[in-house]
Amino acid sequence: MTTLARLAATIAARKGADPDTSWTAKLLAKGPEKCAEKFGEEAIEAIVEAVKGDRARLTAEAADVLYHLLVMLAARDVTLDEVLAELDRREGLSGLAEKASRG
Repeated sequence: MTTLARLAATIAARKGADPDTSWTAKLLAKGPEKCAEKFGEEAIEAIVEAVKGDRARLTAEAADVLYHLLVMLAARDVTLDEVLAELDRREGLSGLAEKASRG
């Protein structure tokens, strides 16, 4: 099992946990909109670090982005496996062709 798969499983397991004992449960209890907002905040922080060129901070912020992406997906009952299947479907396609196929 990969690190991302383990993290996704942990997030799924915490969906019903006590929000007073789990940050993940607390985020999920606030609803999908709050999870999306937090993901957006983390993405912006990663962008800032990418622009600054601080590799260590970018690495840390990228980890936060991945975590919050998985929380946001869990809030809407989208699994990592579903996202990975979509990536598998796109593999080998030209990025331009794939974008054009979406309309």
